[in-house]
Amino acid sequence: MTTARQDRVIVRHHVAHRFKPAKETARNTIGVNNRHISDRTVRRRLRDRGLRARRPYKGIVLTPRHRRNRVAWARRHLRYTAAQWAHVLFTDESRFSLQGNDGRMRCYRRRGERFDDANVIERDRYGGGSIMIWAGVSLHTKTEVIVVNGRLNAERYQTEILTPVAIPHLQRNRGMELMQDGAPCHTAASTRRLLARHNVRVLPWCAKSPDLNPIEQLWDIVGRKVRQLNPEPQTLQELANALIREWNAIPQRFIVNYIRSMRSRCLAVIRANGGHTRY
Repeated sequence: MTTARQDRVIVRHHVAHRFKPAKETARNTIGVNNRHISDRTVRRRLRDRGLRARRPYKGIVLTPRHRRNRVAWARRHLRYTAAQWAHVLFTDESRFSLQGNDGRMRCYRRRGERFDDANVIERDRYGGGSIMIWAGVSLHTKTEVIVVNGRLNAERYQTEILTPVAIPHLQRNRGMELMQDGAPCHTAASTRRLLARHNVRVLPWCAKSPDLNPIEQLWDIVGRKVRQLNPEPQTLQELANALIREWNAIPQRFIVNYIRSMRSRCLAVIRANGGHTRY
């Protein structure tokens, strides 16, 4: 048993320290009759206040400079019309591993607090080996998937992705802009020269902003579908085949909905003061 005052202390403590286990709080709390309380008691008190243990959102590291730049970019592109976004080819590379790691860490949060800074674990992306794929989407179509074996440098980006796939796609759809992030292979001088020779316009992009790129949610769909396969892929070739198959199966209406959400994405970044958003 605990007093009302202890209940308030428990709640305040877990709001201030979201990742502290209930077991640790129980071990350091003396209830009535001078007896330690159980971790179940702590969880009940937190649950009564709307705090439940859930898996934390794992977001990329955002420094104050990243946050300021994200807000500035979002404000600048908030004025883009639906017709302008319709003429952007959103591209990205993503890594997929044979086995995902869910982890055991939990944080206590209320409904709607998943992306609050206190509840986010920031990690740099692409921390290990596996397989990388590239693709692009626009309002009316999507490109084929390119499987990248090994490290993607500027030369390979130009010869395996831009020249055979991205540039022809842009040339077939006149007036389109290329969206690519600030990866070194994208911003290399030789890459910029190649794009300039083919008169490809590049949409200025903001660093550390996967939530502003609609294709990121498509990667989530693809990854989830592959993890649900039975049996799961056992080799990198099987994984590559599964990724391509699931990518080709994505309905275009999903892509349309995600691209039409660009204004909402910009607003979400502004409201979060450049922090993490639900996208």
